Amino acid sequence: MEEMFELGTVSCPSGTLVLIDGGYLGLWSGDQSPADIDPAALGIEDAAMAADVTGAIDFVVSGPDASEAVRSFDRQPGSRLHDIPASKAAEFEAAFDEHCRSVGLDARLEALPVREAHAHRARRTGEEGGGGFLMFGVPVVAVGGVPRSRHLHVLATRVDHGHGVGERWSEISIRMSEGQVTSSVSLGDIGVDWARVLFGDVDALGLWLHDEPADGLADVAFWGADADEAAATFAAPELGPLGEDGVRGWTDLPVSEARDRARALLRWKDETGRRMAVDFRPHSHHWQIMRKIRASPVEAGSVELGDARVLCAMTSWGDGFFPVIADLDSSGDLLAVRVCFSEAP
Repeated sequence: MEEMFELGTVSCPSGTLVLIDGGYLGLWSGDQSPADIDPAALGIEDAAMAADVTGAIDFVVSGPDASEAVRSFDRQPGSRLHDIPASKAAEFEAAFDEHCRSVGLDARLEALPVREAHAHRARRTGEEGGGGFLMFGVPVVAVGGVPRSRHLHVLATRVDHGHGVGERWSEISIRMSEGQVTSSVSLGDIGVDWARVLFGDVDALGLWLHDEPADGLADVAFWGADADEAAATFAAPELGPLGEDGVRGWTDLPVSEARDRARALLRWKDETGRRMAVDFRPHSHHWQIMRKIRASPVEAGSVELGDARVLCAMTSWGDGFFPVIADLDSSGDLLAVRVCFSEAP
């Protein structure tokens, strides 16, 4: 039997809503070129690979059969092809040309002079009817036509899936309007590697601070099998906030001091072979929303960004690729957007 829960509300003054793994928002370029993102943020340390990523190319497809060519080429969602590594661009163009010749389509790739910013990708995708695009290889979904002037309820349905799986979300939905659903269309998949989904206004995401503290402060948290011994060694108290049972550490430290304490804990852990996790938490928007998620019985939290409210919720399934569906009425107006979960994400 399904149970329904309200996770909170979002607001979307721009009219374009982005669905993204909240753990990846540190890679969001906003209105700037993705080339401005430090490759180190992607975990890339090799200089040649970093140059390949920084010099990547975005392609637009032109010609009478452009839409069909992109669809049948089936390399990326959406109407453009993004972030093609510089060293692979010629090979990629050749593969596209060969594909078009083989299936008899009149279409060609044209390199954009400047890579398309992530916010521009989302706005354009929303204007094209909604769908997916890639952000450094991560599938993201954007939808336009979202009500601008009111808060929208985010609901989740929970089902006991049995077979040792237990109760988990079957879907999370945002209700736009009341009405009779007469059709549903796929908007693509959202890729999740951090076990969470964030719903946010496209303009608001440009204000997001992922790792940078808004107040110059940070927390340090640690937990695990040897956390008690570490707490005695470093004189660390219980962390305190709701949802942090068994977690030790310090709150509201200057960033430099918090970083030093986290490094000292990690050194001690590595040198002694102790088992525990250490978390450095700068007071960013990401920290704010995760603090609320940890304290929430439904594992959801929201923060205000400018005039918008964004909401992040844990999937309850962990990571995976999750389909996003738009529900429409008989006039084609948007009634709801749903993220659907399954037993095998």
